[in-house]
Amino acid sequence: MSEPLLLFDNVVKRFGDFVAVKRMNLEIGKGEFIAIMGPSGCGKTTTLRMLAGLESPSEGEIRLDGRVMNNVKPHERDTPMVWQSLALFPFLNARENVEFGLKMRGLDAATRHQKALTWLDRLGMSEFAERDISTLSGGQKQRVALARSLVTEPQILLLDEPLSALDAHLVIRMQSVLTNLQRELGITFVYVTHSQSEAFAMADRVVIMSNGEVAQVGQPKDIYRAPANRFVAEFVGRNNIISGKVKSASKGKAVIDAPSGSYTVTADAMPKPGAEATFVISADLVRVTGSKPKAENAVAARLISEEFIGSVVTLFLESGDGTEFKVQVQERELATLDLKSAELLWLSWPAASAHLLPGG
Repeated sequence: MSEPLLLFDNVVKRFGDFVAVKRMNLEIGKGEFIAIMGPSGCGKTTTLRMLAGLESPSEGEIRLDGRVMNNVKPHERDTPMVWQSLALFPFLNARENVEFGLKMRGLDAATRHQKALTWLDRLGMSEFAERDISTLSGGQKQRVALARSLVTEPQILLLDEPLSALDAHLVIRMQSVLTNLQRELGITFVYVTHSQSEAFAMADRVVIMSNGEVAQVGQPKDIYRAPANRFVAEFVGRNNIISGKVKSASKGKAVIDAPSGSYTVTADAMPKPGAEATFVISADLVRVTGSKPKAENAVAARLISEEFIGSVVTLFLESGDGTEFKVQVQERELATLDLKSAELLWLSWPAASAHLLPGG
């Protein structure tokens, strides 16, 4: 990465004795779309609030384009935020809401008016410019909030779970609006969300946080297929996480003995025989058959239940020792299996599909 636009340098945030953010070091480049996600209380919203100037770091520095921002007031920094609640002014119409930031900057009425109309048109909202906010739908309000934040043409835009209140079909539509807008404008987006699907669909890189710390930073595919630790493996996706002891290791592969069976995984760093080890196999990489297959890894398990979500079905199975397995298949594939509850099935996958977690 070239010189970062935004830099967290050993940033710590305390609230009394509670440490909300612990020693964060993070670089964000110009024009990147970064998503920050994690469970409630992990520190992601506090991180965003520090960027917005609503909180100040207890230690360390936040630098934007080389400038230390720790004590810069919110109205003096070029970091507008799109709030989860949208925070639109109910007493102003759509155009007036968009004009508000320009008015605070002292622009004349004619310039404010023209810029607001230009941005509303850009977001497909020009015909609603004079409408009261209360008459707009959730998706329309979202676009007005975006126009209000972008009309000042900032270097960076902060988004705090902006799609969480929208219906599912609107979420998909707004994801497209956001990604297209970000690529067109080249503005850096920092987007906080609980939703894995949102983060993975839109972001160039994803930051996973846990207990105030950065657990992993990477491209969505890398995080999904190669989690850095057990927390990320459990938090992201439908993963099967299997622990055991290393039986042998050579030529880039390790054999791990677990309660449910003996499994072969590929390994960049060879673990020592006898060491504890944990590997991850994604639910969508596991094959299910009615008879024992010829495969590097295979385990028999009984079907416990199914979860149907559109075209994808998640099967929940249990091996003889009680280990739970998850398998994701297309609904059309499931129809050919003619499964019955408690039926014995075979699960299999190649060694290369499994990911050995660092440090066991």
